[in-house]
Amino acid sequence: MKRGLQIVLIILSLIPLYFGVTGVLFGAAQWIAAEAVTPAIDNQYRYLSAFYLVLAFLLWWMIPNIEKHTMLVRLIILAIFLGGLARLYSAMSVGMPPLPNIIGTALELGSPILALWQAKIATENN
Repeated sequence: MKRGLQIVLIILSLIPLYFGVTGVLFGAAQWIAAEAVTPAIDNQYRYLSAFYLVLAFLLWWMIPNIEKHTMLVRLIILAIFLGGLARLYSAMSVGMPPLPNIIGTALELGSPILALWQAKIATENN
């Protein structure tokens, strides 16, 4: 059960790693026309992309001893879940995003399952 969660988290950690690296290196122009990117939007986008990198690094740090990091797992899952709620709000107020964003939203809104899985592992190892 622990090994399964570790594998799932390693795979999922590749998502924020990808978006963090590409966001920092290529900025907002990778998603919208370069002439539509203002310095403020690009600056904010690259800044927030760094948080994706931190998320990947935190996951990698936790994975070996995942059963010992219940509070950190819950905080990370809370942040991911709130991000999913923000995406859902955006879809409802601005319009539906492309399919990859919809998939991301579904993963984020389903992330509390990972916290429950980790809690079960933590309980079994005490």
